[in-house]
Amino acid sequence: MKRRKNDSSNKHPNLSSEEEKQEKKSPDSSKKVLAICLGFRMLNALLIQTYFNPDEHWQALEVAHRIAFGYGHLTWEWKKGIRSYLHPMLFALFYKVIAFLGLDTPWFMMKAPRLLQSIFSAVGDLYLYKLSRVLFGDGVAKWALFSQLANWFNFFCFNRTLSNSLETVLTLVGLYYWPCMRSSSNKVPSDSRKWGLAVAALACAIRPTSAITWVYVGLLELYLTRARLRFIFMELIPIGTLVLGFMCLVDCLLYGSWVLAPLNFLKFNFLSSGGDYYGNHKWHWYFTQGFTVMLFSFLPFCLAGIIKSKNWKLSGLIVWVLGLYSILGHKEFRFVLPVLPISLILSGYSLAALEEHGAPNSERKGPSHIHKKWPSKRQLAICFLLATNIPMALYMSLVHQTERN
Repeated sequence: MKRRKNDSSNKHPNLSSEEEKQEKKSPDSSKKVLAICLGFRMLNALLIQTYFNPDEHWQALEVAHRIAFGYGHLTWEWKKGIRSYLHPMLFALFYKVIAFLGLDTPWFMMKAPRLLQSIFSAVGDLYLYKLSRVLFGDGVAKWALFSQLANWFNFFCFNRTLSNSLETVLTLVGLYYWPCMRSSSNKVPSDSRKWGLAVAALACAIRPTSAITWVYVGLLELYLTRARLRFIFMELIPIGTLVLGFMCLVDCLLYGSWVLAPLNFLKFNFLSSGGDYYGNHKWHWYFTQGFTVMLFSFLPFCLAGIIKSKNWKLSGLIVWVLGLYSILGHKEFRFVLPVLPISLILSGYSLAALEEHGAPNSERKGPSHIHKKWPSKRQLAICFLLATNIPMALYMSLVHQTERN
């Protein structure tokens, strides 16, 4: 592997070798984390009874139903060729399997897509844990995972069948494999960057605006690596071309003609400002309202994590994505969903840095109070986060804009 420039912004020890030791001591730790996340996300999927965004149905499930069973309404985007069929194809194949097994009852057909998404979401949770452990160690990773599972907006949105949800999963998986996101002292497998490139290309094929994230990561990699020509001509171009070709082949088969959906998407949303038809917001909306609402009570912990961790790569990615999306007139919460878990990793960092044990209560008198302690700062923070996020998650998922059959 080529030598990399020294990254002085991240002064953490060699956590990659530490991770290897942890894996040897507990070889199935990732399986345990995945099992916990899978159980949580499946329950999460079954609890979602409310309506959020029409694209969950018209850009995914309705299209998938048409592919699988031959009927279903297609909105104008599909007639204009600005959407790729890659994302709906996942659910179309799933519908076919359900029908083959004789499980295509109305109730199961309604619940099954979100249960499938819950599997993807659990994989995203796992890779958030793995990425946090590589960057900051196991102590931070468990609190980053806690933040991911406790956040109300993740509970409300992550299991919905939006392309943004899958984009978020791919973002977490991809960031784990990109060498530039780790410190220079971390050991990185020789083929890690290729996996990261493949996942990034797939994310862009499913949702072209994901390129905003991967341009930042790609430029960072280009700056830090010495083998720039190899990166561009031996990895970036071949892998990108392969994924783009696969997407075009799928779209050609389903559209009936050659269609370059990302280019049409770019023309409509960026060059002609077609998205503005659905509403405009002030440039600062993500910073003052949108993203702050998504973080909710995790906001002060995220800001503290940015300051304490001094990880400019993650914090820079958040600012980069929010800044570029702020240029667009049309804004939605779900557009910046991929950087919400990144912010929650930093929230986990600040939680891990809080006091673990409470101070002895020396002011009270009497033998019955000798061993009592005040709650620690971390315990108070956890109670605060759960007390604020659980009611919000349940209300938004069970009450607000309830779906009617």
